[in-house]
Amino acid sequence: MKFLKDKIISEGKVIEDRILKVDNFLNHQIDVELFNEIGKEFKNRFEEKKINKILTVESSGIGVACIAAQHFGNIPVVFAKKHVGNNMDSNTYEARVYSFTKEKEYTVRVAKDYLNFNDNVLIIDDFLASGSAVSGLINIVEQAGASAEGVGIVIEKKFQRGREIVQSKGIQLESLAIIEGFASGEVIFGD
Repeated sequence: MKFLKDKIISEGKVIEDRILKVDNFLNHQIDVELFNEIGKEFKNRFEEKKINKILTVESSGIGVACIAAQHFGNIPVVFAKKHVGNNMDSNTYEARVYSFTKEKEYTVRVAKDYLNFNDNVLIIDDFLASGSAVSGLINIVEQAGASAEGVGIVIEKKFQRGREIVQSKGIQLESLAIIEGFASGEVIFGD
């Protein structure tokens, strides 16, 4: 997706040749025009699927998932919560995920009221690195007896091998920008 790659090149910042900072348009400040194009692209790539729900993890995936949901006919977006509040239902599906950026493990939760065996789920997230978050979300979909129809990723760091986890489960994976690696502060894109 050229529009996204151009944005990464012009506004992204590579830190220590291992982290891509895209706060300016993806996960702190949101470029709504870009998100709309991302939503359209996910709809195009999963056109043949009968998706009736989108699942993501808080917090950076929520904006992308919400705008994408509009392109799928305003279907519901469910997000796995990392933090439990007093208002969180105790009847939940749970999975452990590791955040590469925060270098911390979380238990993510989805209330059982929001996912069930009738759901055909598209998992959307901002980044795919080691695959921990996506693996946790797939696990939650499986616990619900739902069907994981696909995984849509805005930016994939292919060199961190998360792709292999999704592909090993036979789930369609669509990444809009694939990064092969970083060199001297520059992004190296792949296919």
